[in-house]
This record gives sequence, C-alpha cells and structure tokens, in this order.
Amino acid sequence: MRRNFVLSLALVLASGASGYLGWSGYALTLPAATAFPALWSKAQSRQAAGLVAAAYFLAASRRLPQGVAAFYQSDIWPGLILWLTASIGFVFLHSILWSPGRDNWSALRYSIVMIVMAVPPFGIVGWAHPLTAAGVLLPGWGWAGLAAMAAGLAIMTTRYWPAAAITFAGLWLWSAAFWTTPNLGQHWQGVDLALGNSLGRDNSLVRHSDLAATVLNQRRDSAAVILLPESTLGFWTPTVERFWRTRLARSGLTVVAGAAIVGPGGYDNVLISISGHGAEVMYNERMPVPGSMWQPWLSFVGRDGGARAHFFANPVAPVGNSLTAPLICYELLLIWPILQSMIYEPDLIVAAGNGWWTKGTNIVAIQRASAVAWARLFDKPLVMSFNM
Repeated sequence: MRRNFVLSLALVLASGASGYLGWSGYALTLPAATAFPALWSKAQSRQAAGLVAAAYFLAASRRLPQGVAAFYQSDIWPGLILWLTASIGFVFLHSILWSPGRDNWSALRYSIVMIVMAVPPFGIVGWAHPLTAAGVLLPGWGWAGLAAMAAGLAIMTTRYWPAAAITFAGLWLWSAAFWTTPNLGQHWQGVDLALGNSLGRDNSLVRHSDLAATVLNQRRDSAAVILLPESTLGFWTPTVERFWRTRLARSGLTVVAGAAIVGPGGYDNVLISISGHGAEVMYNERMPVPGSMWQPWLSFVGRDGGARAHFFANPVAPVGNSLTAPLICYELLLIWPILQSMIYEPDLIVAAGNGWWTKGTNIVAIQRASAVAWARLFDKPLVMSFNM
C-alpha cells in the first residue's frame, strides 16, 4: 500500500512537471509534454490515472485563474472555478480510458484519448495537447510528422516506451541544435500593439486615426499586407469602413484586422480585409473563448448575446494572391482549427490575438509557441499580431 502511494505521488509530481515545463511559453520546451502518456499509463489505479491527468492539465494551464481574474476585474475565484471545470473533461477521458498493464490496448486507448481531446466537444477545451510538440521534434514533416508523433505518443504507453522516449529525446536535442523560426509571409507584416483593454472599446475616429497612422508609419517597404490584432477595429460599421478605405486609398496597402460584427442573437468575432478598393469579412472565428465570449447556454434561458462559434466553417481565407490559415487568439491553444486549415494547403498561417487580460501570465507566450510549432511542422510562413 505504501509503495503504491509513493509511486502514485511520484507520478503525479512528474506529470505536473511535464505540464509545467512543456507549456512554459517556449516552443523548444513543448516536447516535455511527451512524458505525460508514459506517466499516465504507469498509474496503479483508475483514480491514480485521474490524478496524474489532473496534475498535467492544471500545471499546463496554471495561469488561467490569474488571466480570468484580470479579464473580469474580479477576485481569483471565478478563474479557479473555470480552471477546475475545464479540467473535468480531460481528467474524465483519461480516467475512463486508462487500463492496467502496458500492452497494445493501452496504445489504442491513448490514441482514442488523443483524437477525442483534439475535436469538439472535448476539443473545445483541448488545451496542452502533446501532439503540438510534433512541430519541434519533426519540423517540416507535415502530416507524416503528425502521424509519427501520434504513434510515438501511443507507444509511450506500452512496454516499448523506452525506445519512444529515447527517440523523442534524440529528436529534441537535434531540433534544439538546429532550430530556426518560421519564415515571415512574403510581403506580409504583423504589427503588435500595446493599448491594453481599450483596444476595440474605444471606437472613436481619433483612435482609428491613430491606428491608421501607426500602420503607415511602421510599414516596411516590402509590406503589401499588414496584420493587426484581434478586436482592433472594434464594432464594424459603415463609418469605420469608409474611414479605413479612405486612409488606405493611395497606399497600395491591405490591412487585415480584428473586429466584431453584431447580428441577431449575438456577434461574430472576425478578421476583416481592408484596402482602398473595398473591405470584406475574410474570417469568422471558429472557436471563441468559452465562457467570456462563447455562451451557448444563453439561448436556453431566452437571452441573446455572446460570440457565435462557427466550428468547422471557413478554415482558409484568400487575401490578395495568398491563401491564409487564419487563427484568432483562443484557437491557437486548440488542435482542430489548425489541422482543419492545413487540409487545404494554405500559403501561410495568420495568427491574431488580444492578450491584454493575460498581462503577468505566459498565456500569449504559449499561444505564440503553439503557432510557431504548427508553422514549423507544416513548413509554413507565419505572421502574428497581438495586443497587450
């Protein structure tokens, strides 16, 4: 009994360390998450497996309570509740599908967990997925690299785990020695902002004038398209459209920026492509942040509001001569949006976020690291823009 307790405690602590290190905000630390499947499979009971899963998930998402408290300008309790609630699905799946022994059935069960945690409904909170490390261990391998990564993670749950672990370690060292960041999209430029929580809430023409001046002043000579963060344009109106079209009329520049479009029953969180020739909605966010933005329960109580989730809609969007894979903020923490986009062979990945509420946390750093990993896996240029 004592031996089992000590082993379970060691597994829980090691799993927490795996989540903590893997999701520290640096792309090169993501492979630390690959230890989790082996630790999970070594659990001595279903309850212990659940504790190992909880330790990993809670350590990986440890900054969430602080971020939620900042978003709602409240104490830490709402964030703690969301943090624990979000872990339920992850812990439940890993508890139910755990099995004693380290055989082929363990590999099959973990493969099912990987798939279920990658797609809705469980994939809606499928943060900290170990598959994300594929971009660090197997850069440029694309779908073959993703399949190899999935196979390696499944093998980590069997008695052959030392071979998988040694392979992962070797690939990790090789990648760290020769690591290069993704290329920037040709003729694209991302512009970061530091406007805090006023971005998207101040919709005055003075604010838009300042934003337009920032774009034109920071533009590189080679840039034909400039990416601005999520929510930059605030509520999208005909007045805002006319203003930006006028300011860009003689610049030959296209601006891609976040905005909100209000409609019956709620609003859409979107990216809009604007030039002197016109403006169009290029992307509707597939998965807004659950709770703070996406609130599907409102319809059951007869209330309107919240951002609409478009799930599997518009995985790619054309901008000029480029086919882009757009991702907005929360989608950078998930699996299915980027993989769905990659099916269509886009020319580059475009990532925009509004992370003012994450100040003092590593949430934006994790989003950036995830974007970098996926860009490296599929060998795609990456353009990012965040507001802090």
